[in-house]
Amino acid sequence: MHAKSSSKYLNSRVLKLNVGFIMAEGAGFSRDVPLEIPEPVRVADDVTLENLLGMLRLTRTSEGILVQGQLECTSLAECGRCLNNTTVTYTLEVEEIFEISYRDDPFVIGEDGILDLAPLIREESILNTPQQVLCRPDCQGLCPECGQNLNEGQCDCVANDIDPRWTVLADLLHKED
Repeated sequence: MHAKSSSKYLNSRVLKLNVGFIMAEGAGFSRDVPLEIPEPVRVADDVTLENLLGMLRLTRTSEGILVQGQLECTSLAECGRCLNNTTVTYTLEVEEIFEISYRDDPFVIGEDGILDLAPLIREESILNTPQQVLCRPDCQGLCPECGQNLNEGQCDCVANDIDPRWTVLADLLHKED
């Protein structure tokens, strides 16, 4: 996923939740928390998401807090055929236990009661980004000879349907004519 060329994005600090009030409750207590971040947010150096929307359920367990939910998001990606930037929308299914611990681990709740969703959202967004992104289903791609974007118009290259590995045999065929 690529960051937009504009540097106007939110820092991943917006993905930090104060869960101290849940930590004070007993196991089984849960709270639904809406997550609505329409602006671009830089989750990590390699992941920037937009329109991060959904509902998270935070449930107190004996180990910590179970975070579950479904988030919709969009990100900027390159078309696999023409290399133009395009927007991709996809769903993130999140489910992780954040332990109560004082060690340096991405899925822990520190003594300050702050739960950082950024590592979880980064991981899920990388796993859920479509492998083949197309700007549109009928994308023509680039000319393999000159690099012209065929969606913007045809190029002047001569169509050569013969695989270059077979040119020697094609030459022999033409010699016999």
